[in-house]
Amino acid sequence: MSALPSAESADIIGRLRGAICAIVHGKDDVVELALTGILAGGHLLLEDVPGVGKTTLAASLASALGGSFARIQFTADLLPGDITGMAIYQEGAFAFRAGPLFANVVLADEINRTSPKTQSALFEAMEEGRVTVDGETRPLPSPFLVVATQNPYDVHGTFPLPDSQLDRFLMRIAMGYPDRDAERRVLRQGGLKRGVAETVASPDEVLSLVQAAAQVRVPEAMENYLLDLVTLTREDARLLRGVSTRGAQALYRAMRARALVKGRTFVIPEDLRVLAVPVLGHRVLARMDGGPSGSGGPRAVAEILDLLTPPS
Repeated sequence: MSALPSAESADIIGRLRGAICAIVHGKDDVVELALTGILAGGHLLLEDVPGVGKTTLAASLASALGGSFARIQFTADLLPGDITGMAIYQEGAFAFRAGPLFANVVLADEINRTSPKTQSALFEAMEEGRVTVDGETRPLPSPFLVVATQNPYDVHGTFPLPDSQLDRFLMRIAMGYPDRDAERRVLRQGGLKRGVAETVASPDEVLSLVQAAAQVRVPEAMENYLLDLVTLTREDARLLRGVSTRGAQALYRAMRARALVKGRTFVIPEDLRVLAVPVLGHRVLARMDGGPSGSGGPRAVAEILDLLTPPS
């Protein structure tokens, strides 16, 4: 599939932004990050305390993007077969019944409330784009996007995601509390709206936007800026493990996607500075502050970034 012309890309991105922001008030920066992650072809992890709109944003993204949609409410008793599907015996033979993973957009709600075994089944699908049930491999739809929400790791009844599984997510985004005016609008409307964003794009258009993002130019000076940041994370005493090559690739893709969201055909230093923490913060391992789920990694990435001089 070929990439869309720049004017058509801008039109679709504008429609997506408008449809989502009509539901998610006062979070334009978070919506922009989410759109960036989608156009980079990655999965998103939304994290914050309960009740600040994580599920509302995820459901609004799914509604606006079109295609098939499934929501999985993760609980402690959820089994891998409940999400991948399983063989059902009926009329004298076994037939495969697809699970909710067979959708273009999957909302994985409160992903860290289920067992590691079920988490692993989801992450295999995210990594491979397919599932294997009873020895048979079945491809998932394209595009395939997982938007997961999780409560902070210290909330009662959660199973912290290992760093190797966090790495499957292109970005980890903190919602934060809404500003005063946005919260006032929520109060007057009687609560957070959920899943009612207008469908303004099709799966084919989303795939075309992903192709358009992949064609955005990254100047060599920006590549050096990225590589300098990656190298410093590997040398910093606060980190047990710095950014991997896969992490560097994720940031490279995300910078291209943000440039497209901003209407540019080339990457600038602002793209890296805005994306470094959401893309890399969960991919490094700090010596303190809760391991991969804590705040040490994001804080170290932000402080290392401040040491670098952006290219002119």
